[in-house]
Amino acid sequence: MGDRKRRCASVLPQQAPTPSEHLRFVNRFTVTRADTCISCGLCASLCPYGVHKRVEGHAKILPPDDRKCIGPSCEVNYFFCVANCPTNSLSIRKSETYASLGDPRWTPEMILATWAMAETGKPLPLDHQSNTGASGGGFDKLHFKLPEPRKFEPDEMSTAIELNRRGSGPEICIPIPIYGGGMSFGSVSVHTMLARAKAAKAWDTFTCTGEGGYPAALVPYKDHVITQIATGLFGVREETIQRSRIVEFKYAQGAKPGLGGHLLHDKNTPEVARMREAVPYTSLFSPFPFHSVYSVEDHKKHLDWVHSINPSSLLAVKVSTPNDVEMVSVGSYYAGAHIVHLDGGYGGTGAAPEIAKKNIAMPIEYAIPKVHRFLVKEGIREQVTLLASGGLRTAMDVAKSIALGADGAVIGTSDLVALSCVRCGNCESGRGCPRGIATTDSTLDKIMDSEWGARRISNLYGAWRLQWCDLLSRLGMTEISELRGRTDLLRHGDNPAREVGR
Repeated sequence: MGDRKRRCASVLPQQAPTPSEHLRFVNRFTVTRADTCISCGLCASLCPYGVHKRVEGHAKILPPDDRKCIGPSCEVNYFFCVANCPTNSLSIRKSETYASLGDPRWTPEMILATWAMAETGKPLPLDHQSNTGASGGGFDKLHFKLPEPRKFEPDEMSTAIELNRRGSGPEICIPIPIYGGGMSFGSVSVHTMLARAKAAKAWDTFTCTGEGGYPAALVPYKDHVITQIATGLFGVREETIQRSRIVEFKYAQGAKPGLGGHLLHDKNTPEVARMREAVPYTSLFSPFPFHSVYSVEDHKKHLDWVHSINPSSLLAVKVSTPNDVEMVSVGSYYAGAHIVHLDGGYGGTGAAPEIAKKNIAMPIEYAIPKVHRFLVKEGIREQVTLLASGGLRTAMDVAKSIALGADGAVIGTSDLVALSCVRCGNCESGRGCPRGIATTDSTLDKIMDSEWGARRISNLYGAWRLQWCDLLSRLGMTEISELRGRTDLLRHGDNPAREVGR
């Protein structure tokens, strides 16, 4: 491990158990005990999981603890309660609450696994089913050829990446290959933004303001907050550019390229409107595109403008994934960008239209190798930090994007799921999220405590880092950078014999 990367990861935060009151009653299965039960206690004596319990001195057995039930798979065991009940009073079915969670990309199992890691900081096995969704495509079709586990010391593994590879300007190294993507004040609550900023500070990485401006509450965490400049220029001021170590231009979002941004009137509260210099309770739109940029030369003027205001900042460019995404990336490099951020079509929160997410941008798993190979061909790959986003949900998705050719990833929805998001898709409707995550309602936003949220996001990052270390160990590597471009380590679900990228 290089000295700089060793210093970059010298002090990592400790994990702290952080349970969620919202989620403690979520269970995969529902165990029902009929009135015909005679409280004989046989089920309690047989079940090793503690689903059934009898308290000394009570005539009746306690209601089943559904959270501990492993479901119908238990029927192969001699102690299966349903089969052993003398009065046939027990039955097991899938929990309606569990079944209502998520969608094919974010399955209930993946959501619960993310919650578990956010609560405990403990990683899941690399071959755990929760690492893969049920979308039938994308990263759900890509798999690593996993050798047997080996013993490893996390302190001896480096998951650090450099964000400035151009050879000039400030050196910034982050100890994990991710930082938080833009989620604006208005789309999410200030407490959500604070939770992400506090977690970013704990891990010495970054989070991004999004296009809604820079709330004053984030100023104490300015060394870990990226200022985003988007087409609406909402909240963009010289002081917000000057205080940021990284400034990001958002030219397009993968979830809705060609559509710009949209904040519905309900969420444009007086506080949001003041930040965006707009009229309260009116719908706000960000145009597409920047109407001052129609060439690489125009693009360079944008970056030069920011560099003149803050010469010590790194410049990031967020683009969607059109057919000529490789030419866009090369143009961004020659315009002066340090970081090229590719945003694929499956990102975005519940505010992004489904028709846009599924039909416009190139899937990120196609865009990454296309851009990586072109940058190599142009001889500038080692001068560009290439980051990917748009549908990356797990540590294994991040690893797959690196194997396809990225240096690291930008994540967003995973942070929100760690905060108890159930993927209901109501982010943009009415008052917003009933869990206090994607809302600006003065009552709902108090549900989310930023300290609690920061610990959960931090725990998730810690669990992910251990998963990356496990993967590197199995592959005989010691640094995450060794994984970049190793498409030979991936297999496609529809054709396991064929290497990805060949």
